[in-house]
Amino acid sequence: MLQVKSFTFNPFEENTYIVFDESKDAVIIDPGCYEPYEQKMLESYIDIEGLTVTKLLNTHCHIDHVLGNHFVKTRYNVSFLMHAADLPVLRAVKSYASNYGFPGYTEVLPDEMLKEGDIVAVGSGRMSVLFLPGHSPGHIGFYSADERILLAGDVLFCRSIGRTDLPGGDMETLLTSIHQKLFGLPDDVVVHPGHGPTTTLGEEKISNPFCALPV
Repeated sequence: MLQVKSFTFNPFEENTYIVFDESKDAVIIDPGCYEPYEQKMLESYIDIEGLTVTKLLNTHCHIDHVLGNHFVKTRYNVSFLMHAADLPVLRAVKSYASNYGFPGYTEVLPDEMLKEGDIVAVGSGRMSVLFLPGHSPGHIGFYSADERILLAGDVLFCRSIGRTDLPGGDMETLLTSIHQKLFGLPDDVVVHPGHGPTTTLGEEKISNPFCALPV
């Protein structure tokens, strides 16, 4: 059974996730840990739980989701996977990180690229890759049909959706991703978003003011 542990890091209040199963194999998704105390929080949990980190994954590459990439990759010596269409977004971060108050940001480039339909193994568990552009060009999500969980990044939030006013964002594309990809999944799927509390797809289909389905 896959378990999901969340941490909220950096001034953007970004959700960093560790997904693991009973084998103790784990993946880290969107590490936002920049300050040493944040890195220590992540590291301490991994040590206490006896986890073995096997992969670093990014749903997308805006600054708040990649601040801890260098720490995770070097600390655990793992491969970094993302979608190729978000590479320009990732490469841009180093040009503006200092302006946002992160002068110590160190760029890490991906080892492998993910695409729609790829399977990410977490111990004996499996998560499929969903291509969900709109918030960023190469945004992806990670979905476990067996566990009914979705690591959604910044596509869908509790009663909100991702912003589309950043380079590469597009509202129509984002809504298409939500309606055609996410809202086709079961209502009881638990959404673990990039910011804010968890929700379910069923709740957002009914109550989200930005993308709820018509009655």
